[in-house]
Amino acid sequence: MVTPNTIRQTRIGALATYVPPKTLDNHQLSQMVDTSDEWILQRTGIKTRHIVEPGVAASDLGKEAALKTLAQAGLTPDDIDVIVVGTTTPDMFFPNTASLIQTKIGATKCWGFDVAAACSGFTYSVGIASDLVAAGRCNRALVVGTDVMSSITDYTDRTTCVLFGDGAGAVIVEPAVEEGLGIIGCEYENDGTLWPALQMPGGGSLHPASHETVDKKMHFMKQDGQTVFKFAVRKTEEITRKVLEKHGYTPDDVSLFVSHQANRRIITSAGERLGLPESKVMMNIQDYGNTTAATIPLALDDAIRQGRLKKGDLVVLVSVGAGFTVGSVLLRWAF
Repeated sequence: MVTPNTIRQTRIGALATYVPPKTLDNHQLSQMVDTSDEWILQRTGIKTRHIVEPGVAASDLGKEAALKTLAQAGLTPDDIDVIVVGTTTPDMFFPNTASLIQTKIGATKCWGFDVAAACSGFTYSVGIASDLVAAGRCNRALVVGTDVMSSITDYTDRTTCVLFGDGAGAVIVEPAVEEGLGIIGCEYENDGTLWPALQMPGGGSLHPASHETVDKKMHFMKQDGQTVFKFAVRKTEEITRKVLEKHGYTPDDVSLFVSHQANRRIITSAGERLGLPESKVMMNIQDYGNTTAATIPLALDDAIRQGRLKKGDLVVLVSVGAGFTVGSVLLRWAF
C-alpha cells in the first residue's frame, strides 16, 4: 500500500502519438502566401505538417493518442488516476481539456487538469505527473501533449504559418519497475520579461473577443522570431547542462537528445554547443512542423521506430516555449 509522502522512482511506461491524416506541404503553402519550398526548408527545416479538418479539436487528437498509449500499456481507462494535459490550444477556456479527454476515453475514476506552458507543455506535464506519482498521490498518470496550432495560425503571415502543425502524444507515468530505469530528474525555469516576443494577444481577460480584436487578427499568434531564436538556443543548452550536472552526468553520457522541434537551426545550434554528434540529436521537424506540446512525444515515437531509442538509454528532453518557459526531463528509457 502506497501512502502519501512515499518517494519512489517513476518511469514512462508507454508512449503513443497521433496526427491527423490531412497534410499541408511547402508547395501548397506557396500557393497561399509569398513563400517557397526552398525558403521554408532553408530557414526552418520543415517539409510538411499535419492539419486537422474543420471541427477537430485538441481533445480529439488527445483522445486518439491516449487510447493508443493505454492499449500499448495493456491498461484500461479505469487504471488512470489523473490526466495531465499540456496544451496551448484548448478546445475552450473551460472546461479544461483534461476533462474532455477524460470523458472521451471513459476514464471515469480519475481527475485531471491542464498545464499552460506553450511549447514546454509536455516537459512541464511529465514533471508534474512524475512528482504526483513519486509522492504517492496517485499510481498512474496519463500525460497528454496535444495542440491544434492551425486554429491560431494566420495563413496570410508567411513568417509564422510555415512553422506549425497539429498533433498529439501521450505517455503513462507510473512507478518504476526496474531499478535505475526511469525518470532521474527535471529542471524548469521561467523568464516572464520576454513574454511580448511570443504571444496570442486576443481572447483573454485583457483583450476579450470583439469585432476590434478579430479585425486586428489578435486571435492569432504573434512572434518576434529573432528574440525567440536567440533565447531558445541559449536556454536549450543551459537547461540541458543544468539537469545533467545536477545528477552527475555530462553531454557525453547522453544517448539521445530530444529537443522541442521548433526550428532545425535551433536544434542543430544547441546540439553543437553541447558537443553532441548528429547521431545523438533527434530531428523530425521536417515531417510535422512545430506541434507545440506534441513535438517531443512525436520525436520519441519516431526514434523508437528508427531504432535510435532503446531500453537503458540516457535521454534528455528539453523545451523552450512562450512565457518564456524552459523545461527538461532526464531519464533512463524503461522499455
